[in-house]
Amino acid sequence: MRIPVKAVGAVAAMLLTTPALAGWEPTKPVEIVVAAGAGGASDQMARMMQAAIQKNSLMKQPIVVSLKGGASGAEALMYMKSSEGDPNKVLIAYSLIYMLPLSAKIPFNWRELTPVSVVALDQFVLWDNSAGPKTVKEFVAAAKAASAPFKMGGTGSKREDHVLTVFLEQKTGAKFSYLPYKSGGEAATQLVGNHTESNVNNPSENLEVWRAGQVRPLCVFDKERISYTTKVTDTQSWADIPTCKEEGVDVQYLMLRAMFLPGKVTAEQQAFYVELFHKVTQTAEFKDYMEKQALKPIFLTGKDMVQFLEEDDAVNKSLMTEAGFVAK
Repeated sequence: MRIPVKAVGAVAAMLLTTPALAGWEPTKPVEIVVAAGAGGASDQMARMMQAAIQKNSLMKQPIVVSLKGGASGAEALMYMKSSEGDPNKVLIAYSLIYMLPLSAKIPFNWRELTPVSVVALDQFVLWDNSAGPKTVKEFVAAAKAASAPFKMGGTGSKREDHVLTVFLEQKTGAKFSYLPYKSGGEAATQLVGNHTESNVNNPSENLEVWRAGQVRPLCVFDKERISYTTKVTDTQSWADIPTCKEEGVDVQYLMLRAMFLPGKVTAEQQAFYVELFHKVTQTAEFKDYMEKQALKPIFLTGKDMVQFLEEDDAVNKSLMTEAGFVAK
């Protein structure tokens, strides 16, 4: 499974000066809407942005984080859809915007919203408990030899984690019982407690339990290793984690992290948020978060963002179809 993500190698070229601020600015608190539960990667990123905006005085009005993970995230999508013309709500989006309408047939299309910016790409890592197998080869062998399918924890059903689990089965011949949880934080807790054998959490979702020596990263689902070389544990950095392809399992997937406004906002309102989130990406808080959470840097707006979304949508639809997750 090869996921082409164009423009990742051209990050520097994309970090151009964004449009100058127009006269509009919020006159009441702004809500960052999270389509997931507490403790997951989206919640963590939203709270980092909230802190960066407030600490660096990037906006006069306060900003609040609103968790709307009900119905596997459909609550947030429909909330944004129903907020046409309201420039005080910003969705922090991920691949859910493509996948959930396909699997659950909810009446939502990301094109109904107003794109602001793609701010990062998220990795996925195959993790097991630190008491479990030490390599991908050992992990696959143990899964094949198990009397019952290995339990794979993940966020939601028929989403990124579930799709990766299906493709792991196809590539390795091992069988997994996928257990959906409300967030990556909950999936991490279940792995630490040995209630599951593995998960494919984003780096941020397993960071603290990896640092504590409770879980082990086996491989990253990307065509190249994570670039950050600062030690996370006493012995390992993100860059020390091999790619799954290096370990004999050629499965690749990257997930967008992007900001959207509701539909039918004005160009001036859109421009304000383009400028705001460009400023956020330049803060020390954001840069520190990117490295600690092993996010892949990218910044896209305007036509470049729309082109990226169209291509990413097509890739995700193909994967969902191949996995059998598209609702009839």
